[in-house]
Amino acid sequence: MATHSARHLIIGGGIIGCSIAYHLTRRGETDVVLLERASLTEGATWHAAGLVGQLRSSRNTTRMLRKSVEMYDRLQNEEGLQFDWKKTGSLRLAATRDRMLEAKRLATMARSFGLEMAILSPGEAKELFPLIDERGLEGAAYIPSDGYVDPASLCQAVAGAARRQGAEIRQGVEVTDFTLRGGRITGVETTAGSYEAETVILATGMWSRELGAKLGLRVPACAVEHQYIVTESTGQEIGHYPTLRDPERLVYYKPDVGGRLVIGGYEEGTLPFGDPEIPGAFVRQLLPENLDRFLPLAELAGQVTPVVNEVGIRQVINGPIPYSADGDFVMGWQPGIDNLMLATGFLYGIAAGGGAGEMIAEWVVEGAPSLDLWPLDVRRFGPHHGTRAFMYPRAVEHYAHHYKMRYPGQEHESARQLRLSPLYARLKAAGAVYGSKNGWERPLWFAPEGVPPVDQLDFLSPGWKPFAAEEHRAVRDRVALIDQSSFAKFEILGPGALDLLQTLCVSNMDKPVGAVIYTQMCNTAGGTEADVTFIRLAEDRFYMVTGSGFGVHDSDWIRRHMPGDGSVHLIEVTSAKAVINLVGPQARAVLAAASESDVSDAALSFATSREIILGAAPVLAARIGYVGELGYELHIPTEFAAHVYDRLWQAGQGAGIVNVGYRAIESLRMEKGYIYWSGDVTPDYTPIEAGVGFRVHLKSKGAFNGRAALEAQKRDGPARRLCTFVTEADLPLTGGEAILLGDTVVSLATSVGFGHTVQKTILRGYLDRAHWDETDFGLEVFGDRHGITQVPGPVYDPGNARLKG
Repeated sequence: MATHSARHLIIGGGIIGCSIAYHLTRRGETDVVLLERASLTEGATWHAAGLVGQLRSSRNTTRMLRKSVEMYDRLQNEEGLQFDWKKTGSLRLAATRDRMLEAKRLATMARSFGLEMAILSPGEAKELFPLIDERGLEGAAYIPSDGYVDPASLCQAVAGAARRQGAEIRQGVEVTDFTLRGGRITGVETTAGSYEAETVILATGMWSRELGAKLGLRVPACAVEHQYIVTESTGQEIGHYPTLRDPERLVYYKPDVGGRLVIGGYEEGTLPFGDPEIPGAFVRQLLPENLDRFLPLAELAGQVTPVVNEVGIRQVINGPIPYSADGDFVMGWQPGIDNLMLATGFLYGIAAGGGAGEMIAEWVVEGAPSLDLWPLDVRRFGPHHGTRAFMYPRAVEHYAHHYKMRYPGQEHESARQLRLSPLYARLKAAGAVYGSKNGWERPLWFAPEGVPPVDQLDFLSPGWKPFAAEEHRAVRDRVALIDQSSFAKFEILGPGALDLLQTLCVSNMDKPVGAVIYTQMCNTAGGTEADVTFIRLAEDRFYMVTGSGFGVHDSDWIRRHMPGDGSVHLIEVTSAKAVINLVGPQARAVLAAASESDVSDAALSFATSREIILGAAPVLAARIGYVGELGYELHIPTEFAAHVYDRLWQAGQGAGIVNVGYRAIESLRMEKGYIYWSGDVTPDYTPIEAGVGFRVHLKSKGAFNGRAALEAQKRDGPARRLCTFVTEADLPLTGGEAILLGDTVVSLATSVGFGHTVQKTILRGYLDRAHWDETDFGLEVFGDRHGITQVPGPVYDPGNARLKG
């Protein structure tokens, strides 16, 4: 069979694959080949409903979807391609008080993201979509730049444009296998011969799992059944109507030709598709219609638009749609394979197609996209996410909750209790209300005796807040234990370990054995790729601690920079070590009572670590923490963790020791001004902009990633910086709110919390240099405006006296 070569080989001819081919060639890339096993659009694209909405819960995902609209505008208006793109706007109805709060929250988020969104009265909503019954509605939200499109003709138009720019699109060519050598794909076997390629891009939707399995991967993407109906004609001209969503009644609408309506929705208990495997070729096929399952949605649609009760159903479409293990896209370089780019799991591929293709093209050509896309990055997943036991139950739950009310902080119910700390049962008995992070069960807060251990959620006044406040005060006033076993933990060792870390980290890593080094790893532009803590265990051995959800990401960043000579090894030790954080003014006294080792300040000073004996257990004690009090991070061999916890608990009885959960950690760290990677700092921002420029050591070390960019910022000052704002009012904030100067949006809240010690609402947001001297700002919360004041941070213990006590 023939052997072919390509610079960029795209597998999959749906909207995502075609868009990637278009954007790569638009950037001037040559030798771009797309392989499609059947014909273009014949996966999930051809039966997609075709709604194009832009607002998502993260700013950069929203920006990416806005790029789709910009592309569809350009193709239709400037290049004259015809694919029935109708920019008629989108309408989201609010049928209850909480839905109206949700709409107002979305509107302020949209404003902070730079997307126009208006809150309308029920009457104004009916003017835009006259078929709705506006009685009982609280109002609606309207985005004028959304719309709808014919998916198949859009895909063909994008493919045609890609061809004209030089892409080769081959249909009827199926990928059958891969050759993998030294962490690279060196060959792609197909029904039309073998391909060699610099980059292989997997844009194969619901088939990604099956192709990934040939590479030994468990791609965290699958498919579920989704139904929508096409009605008979309503007898009205409706092509100019906006798309319509009524999340309370679980349904969406798209105007169709001939006065017809496309109506779909997200019901309970959809069926997984392709479990355990996709049946046969499954080309341009649909699944048997299930009207019994659709009937509850049809009844709800009849309440929204009574005309549905009068017109017949012309067609029922039941097709598999791609999904992922957390309901969002799966994008980025696959860890462990140097040249495999993933672009899969697109639940709303038509809305995302244009922007996702552009981001993937940037990722391939530049090494990173121009927007930090962490919420979509494949490295947010752990090994369990791609298993059938996790992915399918979680996808079915996500699907059912697609429109259901999700309150801030709401946790998933399926696929729980996977990764349990050795303290799980003890803390459960002590009233722990658990949330989950990367499969780990972690205490959110503790219900006192007589209070049901059930999370109490609400937009305005969540019931858990007073209990988390008590935990917060215990940390500040007495002493507390926090189970942080879910930290991701790694050892980096070998003769080349120090040189590697000096290259990757902004801080001088050549500190004495026992030193605790908080630092950042940056890209060449100075953007923060990781915010981590190292402990130097020996001359050639370092221990790295990072967030529960960041282990795959941070270790992949290190692995991709490791020398190929075997002089450095990276070993994950997350499961080997439990972590108990002992914190509060009485922490040293409690530790001394439980340990036979010297734990005085002289023996264990701030930012140092040493091995101590606690009870009968060998423990690595590090004087560092995330709450701003005297404290010890105790890294314990897992099998000793329960013993150590019991000894500390007994030793702390006289001091009023308590258990503390992650909700209190959040308010404590907000008071102390500590940053959180993926929120306050991302690859979009440098350590200097984020306020941790003191960790960037230019004088005491040589070359490191991002040095030139950070040197320039230290010399000239940054153009923006992370600022702190406060108000006396206890506001119901969730993050993403618009920060205003006058009537102009100047920032958005990167993190928020109520400081129970300082009795103020605290939020952080980046300000351009022109606004640094201003103090009076506004904040939009659920559509209402509140005054906030910029203050020097941190608002608690700025001199670190408590921390170093």
